[in-house]
Amino acid sequence: MPITFSRRGALKLGAAFPLAAPALLTATAARADGHASKDTGMGVYRRVQLGEFEVVTLLTNTMSVEGPQNIFGMNVPADEFNAVSEAAFLPNDKMQFFFTPTLVNTGSEVILFDTGQNPEGIVSALEAAGYAPGDVNKVVITHMHGDHIGGLMGEGGETFANASYVTGAAEHNHWSSAPNDNFNAKVKPLDEKFSMIDDGAAVASGITAVGAFGHTPGHMTYMLDSGGKQLLLMADLANHYVYSLAHPDWEVKFDMDKSAAAASRRKVLGMLAADKIPTVGYHMPFPGMGYVAAKGDGFEYVPVSYQMML
Repeated sequence: MPITFSRRGALKLGAAFPLAAPALLTATAARADGHASKDTGMGVYRRVQLGEFEVVTLLTNTMSVEGPQNIFGMNVPADEFNAVSEAAFLPNDKMQFFFTPTLVNTGSEVILFDTGQNPEGIVSALEAAGYAPGDVNKVVITHMHGDHIGGLMGEGGETFANASYVTGAAEHNHWSSAPNDNFNAKVKPLDEKFSMIDDGAAVASGITAVGAFGHTPGHMTYMLDSGGKQLLLMADLANHYVYSLAHPDWEVKFDMDKSAAAASRRKVLGMLAADKIPTVGYHMPFPGMGYVAAKGDGFEYVPVSYQMML
């Protein structure tokens, strides 16, 4: 299958994305549900089949951030952090963040997990993958940090007018009782359309909430299960492919309860490693898909290559 490349999709992201980073795609000319299944390239999306589910990771933005240890490894000496960075061929003065919502087409529903930082980014990525905002039947919010809820609303109002919304009850309860401009602007106007769930609840047939609290009070991951195959959408359980996996006890700036977040990382990453279940991480290097292997006292991230194309 030929892979074609175009700069147009990448430019629509609003941030430069290196031409050396291809979008790896599996696609057919058309699908039974009528959505186009097309190859448009350059870091916009990756499409894979998981049993009867189509799973599409959508890159809405990527950005460079200075001072990695201001975010990761806050509880370790600088020389230890620098040694880990050097061993992984990473600079210790800056890092790259990725923002990757995931769309799951179950055949009966089109479900979007998280919405990026703004409507423009998520709409652009959806359109590149052959979808429109009106195609989305359900939006699931893993947690309510701004880079996950930012695409819900914009100057034109609600982005996903045909969708219902789902989030964790503990998560919504926390943010609704705390002063937060993002919540008030993006979530509160949609409150009547939200359903609240708890750990273990099903959001659709074959999609189950798996609590991984600590990053936020009600942070959820989601297990996809179709045709005997599984994949975990781990959201912000682990936000860096080296620092968060090799050293799950390292403190992370954005983890609201740092000890609980570390415990969740060890529990969920241990399950992924033991059961060899692939995962999608919201901030992992695009396309955000990989496996977790046990290594020493921590874990190792193994990016997906062609396993899910077979």
